[in-house]
Amino acid sequence: MTEGNIGKTLRDLTIPMILGILGMVSFNLADTYFVGQLGTKQIAALTFTFPVVLVLNSLNLGIGIGASAVISKAVGEKNRDKVVRLATDSLTLGLIFAIIAMIIGELTIEPLFTLLGADQGTIPYITEYMSIWYAGVPFVVIPMIGNNAIRALGDTKTPSMVMMTSAGVNILLDPLLIFGVGLFPELGVSGAALATVFARALTFFVALYILIIREKVISLKVIKFKELIDSWKTILFIGMPNAVAKMVIPIGAGIITGLIANFGTEAVAGYGIATKLEYFAICIVNALSSVMPVYVGQNFGAKKIDRIKDGVTISEKFSIISGLVIYAILAIVARPLSYLFTDSKAVSDVIVTYLRIVPLGYTFQGVLLIINGALNALHKPFKAALVNISQMLILYVPLAIITSKYFGIKGIFTSLVASYITVGAISHFIIHKDISRIKRRLSA
Repeated sequence: MTEGNIGKTLRDLTIPMILGILGMVSFNLADTYFVGQLGTKQIAALTFTFPVVLVLNSLNLGIGIGASAVISKAVGEKNRDKVVRLATDSLTLGLIFAIIAMIIGELTIEPLFTLLGADQGTIPYITEYMSIWYAGVPFVVIPMIGNNAIRALGDTKTPSMVMMTSAGVNILLDPLLIFGVGLFPELGVSGAALATVFARALTFFVALYILIIREKVISLKVIKFKELIDSWKTILFIGMPNAVAKMVIPIGAGIITGLIANFGTEAVAGYGIATKLEYFAICIVNALSSVMPVYVGQNFGAKKIDRIKDGVTISEKFSIISGLVIYAILAIVARPLSYLFTDSKAVSDVIVTYLRIVPLGYTFQGVLLIINGALNALHKPFKAALVNISQMLILYVPLAIITSKYFGIKGIFTSLVASYITVGAISHFIIHKDISRIKRRLSA
């Protein structure tokens, strides 16, 4: 990644990740599609689980981002021992987190979701889903951190194949376990959770195989406790600000879901479906942003700052062009697309409203994602965190609370666009200023 044509390098890294992200989007869409066939309360229940699942995944992803940043830099420095140590200790840290999350989660299902605004009609379905999902948390945590470590080594193809295979297993098991086909029992919402856990378990074992057997970057050597703590500090220096910032996103989403709940269960169901479709719409720029920490990290380790600047600029231009194209497409297909997931006119109206407003901000959302990854790789985690927190808590949520009173759901969705445009533009100036500052420091 430190040599050759920059555009080609980013393209070659991104294409496999597009397939992987499409796989994970299909994973989530399959749950939404099949659970949606059960009824509005069931899909609303799944929507309520989304912010909580995101909070836990954000903590986990924070560790993964921290691991990716420090491992990719160690690769750029050609320090194999450091790579092994950091990869091993990041998985150990993730396992501890998984056990804690599993215990706390199982004990707090009903009070937590009641606080988020779920009514007594949806709580039983939420409990069905989350009691199983929490039990499978280790199968979610380890692959997420493991795949970040694999990408940091420069391999974006293997994590993508793992993600696609996992999605395929989930899509196959969803209808069998939700509706009961042949020898499979009809489990409803519980079936969706079981399908998810089984699919994640597959990624768990494959990720461990790749790291332990193929790449040989996991060491069973016992080290001193102080060395372990020092290693965790290195990972968490980048990981914790990111975890906190990424937690803000689902916390904000929980607040937004609560605002939308004021407009009825159909509104919540429509919002849940629309946000799942959004992941599909922005999968390409998401894939590009996911490889930026690796690309920037390795070039940072090799002290090739001009390549970092050019890579960021190329990525920003791509985000702007692709965002405009996606907006045009969604504006046209919003209505027929909505009816693939629901027969309810009320639910469909919310989906269409979302897809004809929010994609206006995709160009700047993409810039925001790309720059966030670059800032982390440059070991600027607090700036990256501040960017995320500003977009969600300082701008989006306050604006949504105000505009929802005067313009309803349209006000909430328009507030999201305004937050993307504002913070995306600001983050552009932040990253280029930091890159120039780093270049001057290394040249001195």
